[in-house]
Amino acid sequence: MRVLVVEDESRLAETVRRGLADEGFVVEVAHTGEQGLWALTERDFDVIVLDIMLPGKSGYTVLGELRDRGIWTPVLMLTAKDGEYDQVDAFDLGADDYLTKPFSFMVLVARLRALIRRGVSERPVVLTAGDLVLDPVSHRVSRNGVDVRLTPREFNLLEFLMQHRGDAVSKSEILRNVWDPSFDGDLNIVEVYVRYLRRKLDHPFGTDCIETIRGVGYRLDPDGGAMVGSGS
Repeated sequence: MRVLVVEDESRLAETVRRGLADEGFVVEVAHTGEQGLWALTERDFDVIVLDIMLPGKSGYTVLGELRDRGIWTPVLMLTAKDGEYDQVDAFDLGADDYLTKPFSFMVLVARLRALIRRGVSERPVVLTAGDLVLDPVSHRVSRNGVDVRLTPREFNLLEFLMQHRGDAVSKSEILRNVWDPSFDGDLNIVEVYVRYLRRKLDHPFGTDCIETIRGVGYRLDPDGGAMVGSGS
């Protein structure tokens, strides 16, 4: 498993390099965006750890150039900022995951292994369910042509439901695939986020796309949901 770590803080980069090597990864380190881009044109990697705040080319710029070149190697972004908009900016440019500094090393390892299992694909296809549209690359959602702004967690939940549209999925399945692998909180957190999605995707449009399957979990209507009050 080959990993490229693009991080300008030498001490952190070396700590991550040693730790990942101990976990069985083959690790290469670059300290600037230019070095990272050069490495990616010369060698293949299974996953990239990319800091946002880099000298010269920022992590945002590096990520944008990678995706513009059609390089879809999974990217996990690191940021010292704990702001939702930083995360959204990263997702808009095509990041696959993010961690905020300081972070748990074991969480980093779990996230990287999950990204590697997911593998590299061509540009992800746009997901649709009736007039509900989700673009995994631009990280945009629209309903009947109207853009709907979601938080990163809401987006990931909707993406998982749309990937399994028409199927009933349990809360446990949702937690395993949408939340942190180490999450051990209440299952009811899923209900909370489903409610958030309904408020943004259904209530303003008079639809009902996420069905509660009692004793099982949730199901997203592959047709985007019936109009509320339609009797269907």
